[in-house]
Amino acid sequence: MMKRCALVLAALAVCVLSLDCLAENPLDFGSDILTADPSGHVWADGKLYLYTSHDEECQEDFWMKDWHVFSSDDLVNWTDHGAVLSVEDLSWADNYAWAPDCAYKDGKYYFCFPAGTGHKDRVNPENSTKWMGIGIAVSDSPTGPFEDAIGGPLWTEPYANDPCLFIDDDGQGYLYFHGGGGQDWLVAKMADDLLSVEGDFIKMDMGGYEPKMEGPWVFKRGDKYYFSMPENNRVLTYYMSDSPTGPWEYQGLIMEQENNANNHHSIVEFEGQWILFYHRWLPTDSECGDLQRRVCAEYLHFNDDGTIQKVTRTEEGLSKK
Repeated sequence: MMKRCALVLAALAVCVLSLDCLAENPLDFGSDILTADPSGHVWADGKLYLYTSHDEECQEDFWMKDWHVFSSDDLVNWTDHGAVLSVEDLSWADNYAWAPDCAYKDGKYYFCFPAGTGHKDRVNPENSTKWMGIGIAVSDSPTGPFEDAIGGPLWTEPYANDPCLFIDDDGQGYLYFHGGGGQDWLVAKMADDLLSVEGDFIKMDMGGYEPKMEGPWVFKRGDKYYFSMPENNRVLTYYMSDSPTGPWEYQGLIMEQENNANNHHSIVEFEGQWILFYHRWLPTDSECGDLQRRVCAEYLHFNDDGTIQKVTRTEEGLSKK
């Protein structure tokens, strides 16, 4: 009897220890680093890579200086590969290292990033000098370091950030982004080397519904394309199409907003399971006492018709099944 009790207690201890090793929210990157805007990809080695922006504690008005990449083969234990690119490496921008993306083609990794200059005057907008553009950096490794490949932005008008660089099955690249001055719902068809835009921007047919948005994310599942976004910069919603350039059909909600705060995301399949990566504004030991952004994750499920089931934020994250 005593031996049996000892075995039970040992089993319980293993269960408790295993719970401490599960992928709970926010994701544990091994330090107190503040991260946001996660772009998830699975490359040929089978690992999950997250490309993120990097918040500095109590930073002024999203003044951000570099980008990080994290990798994992189990979604529990993560390696921080450090800053893979910084605005200090750029000749054309010195600030606003915001939401990035990455793509792979022909043996190279293409880091697509927004950066800018100037200052945004929120009190007197007419005095603002802020500008942002989208650059491309290239590396032989998914973890960099990346080097600015064109020495400038892909274009200067319109003002642009939040790129999503999607490579279709035929190798054609498409760049989706948030455009200033109401110039959203555009897609740029990329040249074969992914270092320039081919032709004019394509204005996509969104089925008559074009709300305020930022942070688009496009992916393909089967023969369907998905265009997801933080609608009104808050709630995550999506469209579906038979083509990467539309026309798109609005499908509605993926995730509700929280604390009236922005939410950038990505959706990727890892080992047969679809995952939604996103960020939350959470309490920290910050000196300024503000909520700070941290990357989180949830499982994402599809209905038989390809539509996405609503995702709820949890503390358990990927530790639940």
